[in-house]
Amino acid sequence: MSAYVIVDTNIKNAEAYEGYKAKAKPIAEKYGGAYRARGGALDVVESDLWSPTRIVIIEFPDMKSARDFVDSEEYAPVKAIRHANADCSVVIVEGI
Repeated sequence: MSAYVIVDTNIKNAEAYEGYKAKAKPIAEKYGGAYRARGGALDVVESDLWSPTRIVIIEFPDMKSARDFVDSEEYAPVKAIRHANADCSVVIVEGI
């Protein structure tokens, strides 16, 4: 069953974040990830619980693949670039 890594990102340093994006994508793809949304137009219809900023959605074959990507040793230094240059919320949700 598919799983999705969903990230809401408030970018603080756009130039440095471009470096993060270039490095993160091939790692996600190595774990079977396919980007489904990456900061495109956002139409917030309701925002009682949350007011999103910039949404990224990566589809993985399953929860294990998504978790393996997020927790991988090769992603750790790339994740540090994101942490240094953006505030994020990250969730993994199982598909149907």
